[in-house]
Amino acid sequence: MKDISIYFTPVEVDHLKFEYDQIGSKIILNQHDFPEVKKNSCVIFSVPEFRGNHIPITNNINSKFRNDFYNHYFGGEWGFELYDLGEILPGKELTDTYYAVSNVVAELVKINAIPIIIGGSQDLIFPVYKGYEKLEQLINICSVDYALDLGEPNSEIKSNGYLSQILLNRPCYLFNHANIGLQIPYVNPKQLDLFDKLYFDICRLGEYNNSFTNAEPHLRNADIINVDFECIKASEVLTNDAIPNGFNSQQICQIAKYAGISDKSTTFGIFNYSNVNDVSDKLLAQIIWYFLDGVGSRKGDFPVGSKSDYTKFRVFLEETNHELIFYKSNKSERWWLEVPYPPIDGKKYERHHIIPCNKEDYDNAMKNEIPDLWWKTYHKLS
Repeated sequence: MKDISIYFTPVEVDHLKFEYDQIGSKIILNQHDFPEVKKNSCVIFSVPEFRGNHIPITNNINSKFRNDFYNHYFGGEWGFELYDLGEILPGKELTDTYYAVSNVVAELVKINAIPIIIGGSQDLIFPVYKGYEKLEQLINICSVDYALDLGEPNSEIKSNGYLSQILLNRPCYLFNHANIGLQIPYVNPKQLDLFDKLYFDICRLGEYNNSFTNAEPHLRNADIINVDFECIKASEVLTNDAIPNGFNSQQICQIAKYAGISDKSTTFGIFNYSNVNDVSDKLLAQIIWYFLDGVGSRKGDFPVGSKSDYTKFRVFLEETNHELIFYKSNKSERWWLEVPYPPIDGKKYERHHIIPCNKEDYDNAMKNEIPDLWWKTYHKLS
């Protein structure tokens, strides 16, 4: 692992006394000496970079949420080291900050350490993506957001317009993008049409409210999961700057928990956060805690586990002459769906892509309905 200490300024927190089982007594801090980050750990750091929101350089993120977080108790199932590396301060130019973030993410992901990034404007997802680009691997992104943040192809990157820059970047390693919590009044219909053409996934806020199972497969399918703090409704964070509708505090913590449970997720970010008041600081601390608790509850499910740990279901659709293959985990009772790579030059390759789904997809297949997730993935593999 290359030296990343040059990008960080140490943690500044109140000198508090913690009980033995509290996070403050167990977390490894970047204070006097930069710690050596171990493999398979979780690493918190903040990036007070808001120029993507056209806000001048300022240390908008302070350590108040850290004090709240350190006072929480270490989870009983957390079998990993936990670090707080402090802050990546904004560079002279915005691109300097991007460079630092991408290098840090790349080095941490290489050793299976999970970055937990507290931002900063949401355009910081772009350098996070660039960090994975250095590893030359296809990735999936899931954004918990009330908008799509697509942006215009020829415009500068910004907090509410970063995704087009990822799509236009060559080579492009983005395989899929999912949005959870979309609110249609904030979306240009042309963007919705483009998402459909790209076979990207959307779980609207209303669909989430109807059933969390509509969103869970998208979390389980993502390498990078990012939360726009502004998708939390105003009454939950006690500020007039937020939007009236959105997730409540319990829902956003539920999302964080399942983001952590996913064996595939390797970066978790919370963006557009500024310490407005004590309530938002405490909620941010809880969101981080629930993500870590999810990581501590991972089951080693597919695609990590062996197929022998699964019950296999075959469903033949007579109307379309398709056979769908589902897997149900014997550990967690979660479901996956097998999607074949399309045939090339008349020859069918014996390769398949496995995607998360839910039992409703299996139930619909039993009614001769091919799940949308199957079709979208099949087209992306073409």
